[in-house]
Amino acid sequence: MELIGYYASPFARRVGITLHLYGIPFTHRPFGPRPDPEEVRARNPLGRIPSLVLDSGEVLIDSLMIIDFLDELAGPQRALIPASGERRWQVNRLVALAHGTAEKSIAVFYERIRRPPSHVWQPWLDKLESQCLDGLAALEAALAARTHAGPWLLPGDMTHADVAAAVALQGINFDLPGLVPPGRFRRLEALSAEAAVLPAFAAAVPI
Repeated sequence: MELIGYYASPFARRVGITLHLYGIPFTHRPFGPRPDPEEVRARNPLGRIPSLVLDSGEVLIDSLMIIDFLDELAGPQRALIPASGERRWQVNRLVALAHGTAEKSIAVFYERIRRPPSHVWQPWLDKLESQCLDGLAALEAALAARTHAGPWLLPGDMTHADVAAAVALQGINFDLPGLVPPGRFRRLEALSAEAAVLPAFAAAVPI
């Protein structure tokens, strides 16, 4: 398999981490929409990352779809989400929150870095930043509400919710230094630090 997308994208990075966690062999092609538009569009007509090129040559697009495919490939005993039941929806609810937070952070990045200053509408940027911080606050609240021991959002082993939450915070700190002051979300920072030392995270560091 080939994973298309640089790890500065939280969505490509989450797919890469999941592949490593599942022990699925793959080749990483660190292309991005801006520096490598032709390479990206050759796999995805939308010009977005990530894409996953299967051994058959078929291409999967969108991180959520790709990870759903990888869950099935890994099997129910190894997947980072149950196949059914209440816990599955708990995981998906938290993944949606973390994924949406990451989306808002990318929007902030483009407003701050990519858009010409003369075209930045400050009230819109303020709203995006507020949404990004509100998403992190909601994840922090979920961690504060835990009644179980351990570093993860839900009882037991790490799930996709933890991967998505850690990737979101780490991506924000990478792309938008200063947006989140150290110590503001200390529980989420602790979860992120716990995840960061795992080999799968270390193997997919954004550059």
